Amino acid sequence: MFLTPDNKLRTKWLAWGAVITAVVVALGMVWFDKPLYIIMRYLDAPIWRVFDHVFDAVVWLILTGILLLVVFIKKTVESGIKYKNAKNHFSLIVLARDFMAKVRTNYAFLIFSSVLSAGIVAKIIKFLIGRFRPVFFEALGVTGFRPFTFEWAFNSMPSGHSAATFAGLVMVGMLAPKWKPVTWTLAIIVGASRVAYGAHWPTDVILGAFIGMVAADLIKYWAFKRK
Repeated sequence: MFLTPDNKLRTKWLAWGAVITAVVVALGMVWFDKPLYIIMRYLDAPIWRVFDHVFDAVVWLILTGILLLVVFIKKTVESGIKYKNAKNHFSLIVLARDFMAKVRTNYAFLIFSSVLSAGIVAKIIKFLIGRFRPVFFEALGVTGFRPFTFEWAFNSMPSGHSAATFAGLVMVGMLAPKWKPVTWTLAIIVGASRVAYGAHWPTDVILGAFIGMVAADLIKYWAFKRK
């Protein structure tokens, strides 16, 4: 979304995207979050429980991590491994550089890195904001914030599932453009399901989606930029 076809970063687009997202999120928290949440809750269905597990960040990381390990082992068998420095001693830095040289542009690595970076950013923001999950609204009619906590009940914003799913599927769409309509549609459905399921407010999903998109763009930009 924020990359040109030749992998250049549209910094102005990114800046405007951040501003627009911030404005929409702010308006949502004071205006449309509650009514839209109530409407979308009528769309709840058992299938969203499946989505809850399938599109979890941990699932993304495990699957792509396994593929990434297979790729690294395959390339190591073919070309050997570098792990010794100039003094012929074992070096983690040399090993890390060899690993990156072998997997940097691999699809599994790009998806893994996108999901991981989006997940980390989402966790940090969750901790800083501490927004009450909708369960408090449904049970007690209250909303609010309790910053600086990792407790699930106060980690509503942003949606981690949305961040991970948009990061992974947007990356897949960039790597396989023919599938972009499918990946984007699925990402939007997953995001909407988080609200219908009752786990997040609409603005939680919007912010999570933005984080995921940015993560995918920045990872691809870094991986393919000219040295």
